[in-house]
Amino acid sequence: MNIFASLYIVVDGMFVANLAGKSEFAAVTLIFPILNILGTIGYMFGVGGNALVAKTLGENDRQKANRLFSLIVLASSVVGFLLMVLGYVFMPRIASLLGAEGKLLENSVLYGRIFILALPAWIWVYEFQLFFIAAEKPHLGLAVTVFTGLCNIALDALFMIGFKWGLAGAAAASAITQIVGGVFPLIYFSRKNDSILRLVKPAWDARSLVKCCVNGSSEFMEEAAASFVGIFYNVQLLKYAGEDGVVIYGLLMYVSLIFSAIFVGYSNGIGPVISYNYGSRNHEELKNLRKRSLKIIAITSVAMFVLSQLLARPFSALFLRDGGKLLADAVHAFRIFSFAYLFTGMAVFGSAFFTALNNGQVSALIAFLRTFVFELGAVLLLPLLLGVDGIWSSVVFAEFMAAVTGTVFIIALQKRYHY
Repeated sequence: MNIFASLYIVVDGMFVANLAGKSEFAAVTLIFPILNILGTIGYMFGVGGNALVAKTLGENDRQKANRLFSLIVLASSVVGFLLMVLGYVFMPRIASLLGAEGKLLENSVLYGRIFILALPAWIWVYEFQLFFIAAEKPHLGLAVTVFTGLCNIALDALFMIGFKWGLAGAAAASAITQIVGGVFPLIYFSRKNDSILRLVKPAWDARSLVKCCVNGSSEFMEEAAASFVGIFYNVQLLKYAGEDGVVIYGLLMYVSLIFSAIFVGYSNGIGPVISYNYGSRNHEELKNLRKRSLKIIAITSVAMFVLSQLLARPFSALFLRDGGKLLADAVHAFRIFSFAYLFTGMAVFGSAFFTALNNGQVSALIAFLRTFVFELGAVLLLPLLLGVDGIWSSVVFAEFMAAVTGTVFIIALQKRYHY
């Protein structure tokens, strides 16, 4: 699900880069981190709620699990509609604070205001992707993700090639896609179905709702902080490399979505299994899950690094149709950036592992250090020593340090959780 969801976002970026233009692509790169911060609130509710619901199912209390599931969806919906209104009203101010001026400001506001109309549905997409797993319907979740991805590609082609709506067409295609992807599971879980979860009349449970948000805060922080740090990347790149630097960064982020989606998808998929076995006190299976997960992540990390080095030029060319110096600079940046894939898997899994064990404090600490300390510190300091290359190296340093931190916590808390 994560790979396909990332893939159609990447295709959307390719349409903008190749059909709308370089400046429009820079506008999307500039404003998208803000949109992503708002959207990943659904990730917080989904990850935290998924761990809580799966643990409750492991305790064999299905009725309570459904009430918790329904309360979490209701709370996330209220938050989504509130942020949609605020985001639409303040979008010009937000884009201006990011450093956008002139045409870049105009394009950023245009894309942002259209896209944010689908924010509540985007939040549903994030959380239902995870609840499909807890509901023992991962294949249905995958089918929904693939279908919405194909819708996005078709609508991009229709609006940008057929109707020639340009950047507005790309934003409209993405917004409609989020609505399709969010409303379908909402209807599915609202009606009688053959999964183990169903939306029912929720019962107010402030303690569980707070537990859900605290437990999911690490993953939200990880995703939101990555977007927050992305804002600083854009500011630094406008300073050191101008609009072309922002274009290259956008390219790296789109490609990185696919690579990191493999690790995020695995961590999300294994999370409910870990939570279930933790709730049922099956310590032997917890140990097996931990060992096998670390082996899978290690092998995949090396494979992804090698692949990214080999395909740096083809990937860059997908977004830069004119080639020339900009393409050469992009390939150079890509090859530095790709060293991060050696450590991303462990950085992601370390945080997700403790979320699944319902230890939101450790998970949040790993996520906080990864972004706000390691990456933010690196993107502010390394350019002073290495120039633009320091910006591309920042994520490598951050992922390495986060992987080390996650490993230390897994070793230190092994006896406590019996894995």
